[in-house]
Amino acid sequence: MSVIKFENIAACVFDAYGTLFDFNSAAEKYSSELEGKADSLNEIWRTKQLQYTWLHSLMGDYTDFWTLTGNALDFALDSLELNDRSLKEKLMAAYYELEPYPEVISTLREIKDNGIKTAILSNGEPRMLRAAVDSAGLTDLIDETLSVDSVGIYKPHPNVYQYAVDVLSCPPEVISFQSSNSWDAVGAANFGFKVVWCNRFNQPKERLPSKPDIEIKDLSKLLSIIK
Repeated sequence: MSVIKFENIAACVFDAYGTLFDFNSAAEKYSSELEGKADSLNEIWRTKQLQYTWLHSLMGDYTDFWTLTGNALDFALDSLELNDRSLKEKLMAAYYELEPYPEVISTLREIKDNGIKTAILSNGEPRMLRAAVDSAGLTDLIDETLSVDSVGIYKPHPNVYQYAVDVLSCPPEVISFQSSNSWDAVGAANFGFKVVWCNRFNQPKERLPSKPDIEIKDLSKLLSIIK
């Protein structure tokens, strides 16, 4: 891990899916019903889910993340010829109860104990986020749960990151933003946040104009960076 440390951080803002919550856990819950295709389903579902956020943003046709998640799942099920339509209902319900990554609760507790504000900034719509936060036991560890629904466009549009600045009443340079999604980390860095890329999935670096300040494998050492 890099020796770079941030100074004067007032707020820690986290992406939700893939950063705090394991989006693969929904399909894993029903792996026995997925005919050995759980990994492929996860990959197609997540990829198409993100593609739809970008395409809807570019088309100027905002549609909430729950709907896009369902549409992406339909595409994935059709792609893999999984014809049991009850699977969609089960998998979508599981998205309300995604597992947090192992280090998430202890990391958030450390940050809160050190007097730093905590927030989620996510593409997820408010109902999804509230359910995930409650199910994961993070209710008392997150000060603000912010959804792009309030902005009407998806990450990495700068208006989304500005929304966090406005709600938290903190300038970008005192906000540490954490995401496992490389494109989100780049978008936040381009906006002006201090950015930690939590590269859980060993992704290569993006070829884009901005880059995150620090790359880590998980969130367990985050406090040593921001404090």
